[in-house]
Formats: sequence, structure tokens, C-alpha cells
Amino acid sequence: MAQRLGYCQARKTVVARHRAGFRLFWRLRSRPKSLGRPRIVAEVRTLIRRMANENASWGAPRIHGELLKLGFDVSERTVSRYLHRLFPPEQARKRWAAFLRNHREAITAMDFFTVPTLTFRVLYCFLVIEHGRRKILHFNVTKHPTGSWIVQQLREAFPESGPYRYAILDGDAKFGGEVTDLLTSSGIKLTRISPASPWQNGVAERWIGSCRRELLDHVIILSETHLRRLIQDYIAYYHADRIHDSLEKDAPTIRPVSSKPAPSAPLVSFPRIGGLHHRYDWRQAA
Repeated sequence: MAQRLGYCQARKTVVARHRAGFRLFWRLRSRPKSLGRPRIVAEVRTLIRRMANENASWGAPRIHGELLKLGFDVSERTVSRYLHRLFPPEQARKRWAAFLRNHREAITAMDFFTVPTLTFRVLYCFLVIEHGRRKILHFNVTKHPTGSWIVQQLREAFPESGPYRYAILDGDAKFGGEVTDLLTSSGIKLTRISPASPWQNGVAERWIGSCRRELLDHVIILSETHLRRLIQDYIAYYHADRIHDSLEKDAPTIRPVSSKPAPSAPLVSFPRIGGLHHRYDWRQAA
């Protein structure tokens, strides 16, 4: 046991150092060569937040006017963008939630996320997930996510006579004309989320977060093939074993309840994803 704990601690240390090295590598690579538009100073951000909280009916024009009278040089559009990040419209939230509830069996969502490799290269992961049972319909990895590559993934994800009628995706340029044309010709209506509103694609975002916390934060990816194999193992565990609060503590493929076969039957654990997770069941009598 002590040896296993030591191994786990060493693995966490190596992974943490690799993550820190990756962040430093890209911070140095991404240093701006010239200064862009300056950020809103902290004092102005605080004032915008205070005015919005103290005056429920004030919008960006009114707050902008007050800031001008206080001697701050800031544009109305900047105030509007900051207010939108602070307070997404409540009515829009309610309408969006109602749409998701009423059509969840016919909704799919898709998204990209990135994963660094041992050599600080970036791999792009693409997933398509259904809203009804949270099943992953398709997953793949690439170094170069072109439009034609995405189109091929969608052809594999959606059969010709599938039950899905809506696809939620963001405004990424990768989801351009080719992708739009394919989905439209397949009878799927595109629903793009608002800018800076990842909550509108919450099912896909939550899956990405779970995949990172439960798998990717514990390993260093060596190659594209290595990453694809690991996430395919995670998807198998996610579908058959992992319980979900949104599915009333069930798995996407409906995990049956296992009754204790005998009073003395022992509980056994089955490792999943190299021992990062386990499934528990009763040992059946011989």
C-alpha cells in the first residue's frame, strides 16, 4: 500500500510539473508583440458593478453617462460588454432552459477542447454528445481541425435517419460553411450559443470538465494515438459505469441494480482506466 501511495504521489508531481511547464511555454510564446486595447481599470470595473447592483433599471447607456460625468474615458460598448459578462439576461436564460427541457431527446451538442502533449504540442479533441442520456455519439482527435475533417466526423456521428433535430455549437470559425451545409442538408437545425456564454452549451462543457478532472489531470499525453486510446477507455467507463446526477444516479446505458446474492457475499472492485476509477459489485456465488 505504501509503495502504491508513493507511486501515485510521484505521478501527481510529474503531471503537475508538466502542466506548469506547458503554461510557461505558451505564456512565453504568446507574449504580445505590441500593446492592444487596454483593459478596463479595476476602479471602473468596480463602479460599473456597483451602479448595476444599486440601480436595477440602469443599462449600459445610463451607466456610461454617469462614468463620463465622473471623468472616466470609457466607451459605451465596453460598458455593455462588461455588463453582459456580469449579468446575462435572465429572460434569455429562462427561454434557453425551456428549449433544452422541451427538446432534449432531439438535441445534440458539439465542442472542441485542447490537450497538451509531453513535447508541448497541442491536440484538438472533438466530441458530439446527445442531451437525452448524455451519450457520446462521436469522439476523435486531430492536430489540424480543418472544415473537411469536421465534416467527416459529423458524417460518422449522425446516421441518415437519426432522431436528432438540433445541434448546439459555438461561434468558432471551425464550424464554418462546410459544417453548416452538412448539418442543414441532414435536417438538423443549428443553434449557436451567444458569445462568452459557455453555460448555453452546458452538457458538452460539463463532459469536458469531467474528462479533465477524472482523466487528463492525472496523466501526461505522449501522442495522438495515446490520447485517443485513453479517452476511448474513459468513454466506455462513462457510458457503462459512471453515475450521473442528471440521470437520477444512473449511467447513460442504464446500469442495473445489483442485489447481494448471499449474506456472506464479498464486495469486489473492478479497476477502470488503469485504476483511476473503479466499479463495485457483489461477487456471485460459485
